[in-house]
Amino acid sequence: MKGFFRMLRRYLPPYRKYVAGSVVMNILSALFNIFSFTLIIPILNILFKLDSKVYVFIPWDSELGFKEKAINNAYWFVSQYMQQHGEITTLLILAGFMIFMTLLKTSCYFGSSAVMVPLRTGLVRDMRRQIYDKILTLPIGFFSQERKGDIIARMSGDVSEVENSISGSIDMLIKNPILIVFYVGTMVFISWKLTLFVLLFAPLMIWLMGVIGRNLKKRSTEVQNLWSDTMSQVEETLGGLRVVKAFVAEKKMSERFAGVTGAMRRKSSRVNTRQALAHPVSEFLGTILICVVLVFGGTLILTDHSFIDAPTFIFYMIILYSVINPIKDLAKATYNIPKGLASMDRIDRILDAKNTIVEAPDAKEISNFSDSIEYKGVGFSYEDGRKVLDGIDITIRKGQKIAIVGASGGGKSTLVDLLPRFYDVCEGSISIDGQDIRSLKISSLRSIMGNVNQDPILFNDTIFNNIAFGVEGATMEDVVAAAKIANAHEFIMEKEEGYQTGIGDRGVKLSGGQRQRLSIARAILRNPPILILDEATASLDTQSEKLVQEALERVMSNRTTIAIAHRLSTVKDADEIIVIDSGHIVERGTHEELLAKNGYYKKLNDMQAL
Repeated sequence: MKGFFRMLRRYLPPYRKYVAGSVVMNILSALFNIFSFTLIIPILNILFKLDSKVYVFIPWDSELGFKEKAINNAYWFVSQYMQQHGEITTLLILAGFMIFMTLLKTSCYFGSSAVMVPLRTGLVRDMRRQIYDKILTLPIGFFSQERKGDIIARMSGDVSEVENSISGSIDMLIKNPILIVFYVGTMVFISWKLTLFVLLFAPLMIWLMGVIGRNLKKRSTEVQNLWSDTMSQVEETLGGLRVVKAFVAEKKMSERFAGVTGAMRRKSSRVNTRQALAHPVSEFLGTILICVVLVFGGTLILTDHSFIDAPTFIFYMIILYSVINPIKDLAKATYNIPKGLASMDRIDRILDAKNTIVEAPDAKEISNFSDSIEYKGVGFSYEDGRKVLDGIDITIRKGQKIAIVGASGGGKSTLVDLLPRFYDVCEGSISIDGQDIRSLKISSLRSIMGNVNQDPILFNDTIFNNIAFGVEGATMEDVVAAAKIANAHEFIMEKEEGYQTGIGDRGVKLSGGQRQRLSIARAILRNPPILILDEATASLDTQSEKLVQEALERVMSNRTTIAIAHRLSTVKDADEIIVIDSGHIVERGTHEELLAKNGYYKKLNDMQAL
């Protein structure tokens, strides 16, 4: 339960007023319920003429105990009313009053649940927003070790489980203890001796409940892990459906999915079976308790040695039965909470993940780029210890076009990703205009850079919003101007809705060349002094490549550009070409100088020419 209370401390403070409202409503509900049941005693006395005692009003300031005075004066009032208005009229009045009190009780009961609805829905909203915001702040390296399907499962399935298991239990954990306290207090007020006898059985009931609920959290964690596997496979299948169909692998994928869902079904069955035991076991134990008290109290009454009369004993049994329901609900809540805590642990693995890209407390702003970018002795290794870059020294002057080439896996993309601090260097430093990038504000650093990637990342939105993404207050004129420079305006205007055309998930309604030109337009609109091109034309056909290359040349004309390229023909005009192999710079120079060296670059060039 420590995890449950830790979660409440984290998320509950904004909703204190709802909790307070629920507490008040539940107290009123318990009081009205008890008061309505007390009317059973005079009703039974009237119906069966069980009470022949003559009651005399006892002044409230007399020395007798409050309990004796309250019971005596209540009976005196009823007996006086019966004498004046008759038994049937009194019976009708008592019955009507009982209905009215029950109406008040049920209204408060509804109010106690209704006032908790904003808390439950707000708790889930806050949790999802916190996870989403955390995802936005985590470094890219975190997601290279996590499956997207697993993260989606935690944000959907795990949060839903928390909602069902924990948020739903908060209401029970407020309501049921209040009802139990008031009902048990009433039982003590009626007969402390009988209540002491009842409480002897409570530890046994609690122990049996604990036996059933044991290991529920562990098994729930296993179920949620399998749910993550399920979501991961769905995400992978949707992303690779073309390959699945091309290789006629539908049956294999179906069997793979069936294996995971089958395992999840088996685990879920065990968890749900154990959870389903909560109600029948508590019902059975409650019935045993009722019967034991009934036999014990009934024997005392039948043998004329009772310390309680028959109508009061029946009232006591009604209150005892009433206390069983909140105990059962409390048991249900204690079964639900471990399931929710298992999901909460999985959510916390994201929320507690450390952001390795830390901004310095005294980080400075940078608004422009005026001199040079310098890589000094830069080395980088991934968390598994694999060395990716070693001893990188590069100086990029303002306005230069630098190309980085080499075989796949050589460290080219990593070298470029270090500049906007998607990763941090492990050795050496990178500086802009003489300032170490680790001393700059991350948002400020990235604001002076524009990225165009091999796989253009677009959002399921309109063309206008994709081009204007990340640029505050962009006008239609600005967007159109950027699209014209990127050779995109013509195909956009061919669309029925023009710039308000939706492009589908990841731009699926557009061709590869069209998607790339939109990503270039987005970079142009931002107007960054530093442009990073990561294989911007590698996946395009010849005609699309020509249009994109023309757009890139316009963009690069007055900007500092770092371009990663496989096609050497696209970087012939670079001011310097840096050749990377296995994390080291093996050659550098212009296109002609590198060809003259007859080395690694010449070999790459000849292979492409061939």
